[in-house]
Amino acid sequence: MSKALFRKEAQFSIMLQVKIRPQEIFDAERFFEIFTHLDYQFIEVPIKTLEDEKRFLKLNEAKRKTNFEHNYSILLEEKLVGGCGIRIDQHRPWTGEIGYFVDKAYQGMGIATEAVRQLEKIGFDELKLQRITILMDVRNTASEKIAVKCGYEKEGIAKKIHRIGQEYYDCFVYAKTRQITE
Repeated sequence: MSKALFRKEAQFSIMLQVKIRPQEIFDAERFFEIFTHLDYQFIEVPIKTLEDEKRFLKLNEAKRKTNFEHNYSILLEEKLVGGCGIRIDQHRPWTGEIGYFVDKAYQGMGIATEAVRQLEKIGFDELKLQRITILMDVRNTASEKIAVKCGYEKEGIAKKIHRIGQEYYDCFVYAKTRQITE
């Protein structure tokens, strides 16, 4: 078996085992563990303690009910390995923005790509969104590859839209619109 074919089969096997489910309060300890090892070069997470994480997770139900944000846990063989979500634009509620993170030990395995595909399905089929965007720091080539693999189109650069600490960064804007089939 060729190396490329083996890699493709291995990645397909992993993707079959990836699933997302709504985040729960019992996820707090594992999320906090992931955050303690996360590379904060491209994101800022305001979670400093386990109690902060529990408070955040407790807000999820209200965020879902008001269609503000829909957050999910990413599971690989039932182990929590990351998180993802769709934040709904409150001025344009037919538009959502996807975000995601994966535990450092599980990056590069196609997990985030599969989570984005599942999240996109929820966005278009259940939330009835017409447009989904992914914004990523222009330095974050791994995240850009995920957007491309999932069929998102690059629309441009949003200048100084992303803040980490007191610094502002440019982001690529990738988007996909709902395809209506009749």
